[in-house]
Amino acid sequence: MSYDIDKKDKITMKELPASEQPYEKFCIYGAESLSDAELLAVIIRTGSCGERSTELAVRIINSIPGQKIGGLFQMSRAQLEEIKGIGKVKATQLLCLNEITRRMMSSVLSESELICNEPERVAVYFMHKMKFLEYEQVRLLILNGRNAMVKDIVISNGSFNSSMASPREIFYNALKYKAVSIILLHNHPSGDPTPSREDIVLTQRLCEAGKLIGIALLDHIVIGDNSYVSIKESCLQDM
Repeated sequence: MSYDIDKKDKITMKELPASEQPYEKFCIYGAESLSDAELLAVIIRTGSCGERSTELAVRIINSIPGQKIGGLFQMSRAQLEEIKGIGKVKATQLLCLNEITRRMMSSVLSESELICNEPERVAVYFMHKMKFLEYEQVRLLILNGRNAMVKDIVISNGSFNSSMASPREIFYNALKYKAVSIILLHNHPSGDPTPSREDIVLTQRLCEAGKLIGIALLDHIVIGDNSYVSIKESCLQDM
């Protein structure tokens, strides 16, 4: 769904009623009262020639893939600067906003504190790193005896298939880093985390190999757009 703005005569920000001014609205009602476009308008501060910052913010959101503000994570400097009214300064502001968001989300829970005993805990931690990727990424979590993550390894970037995430590759890394157990994650760029037949077959192969080697596969989690599927939790595979 695209954002729309009312067609109004061009007036200055000071001439707008307080309910339509992001700064004033924030002071009265708080940040949670602002729409995505209004929040973005506060960040970029000024509009371009002949339009207000809120109008420019709406156009930015309408230019984002999927027309969702989270899609900003996917946009490069070149893509941002293609939007009329976005120059180097505003593009830099938006890219820095992306990086601040990533760092804040990462700092909420440091890797040394990540105890991987619940699929939701693991999925939430990795969601912001994987859900906006335009390609499939496979990650291997190396766990110790307390199910704490001691290492996060990107196994492959590209199409998820058995050759790129083979049991040999997975357990080579598991043995190398002395894993007691492991968790596999990969994302679906479509946003739908429903496991494919290949996902389930690979999970079965990894479970069997893990039992022989003595390193248990605790779960295989598929990341979507603000959603996930735990193959173990969904009982799609006896683990």
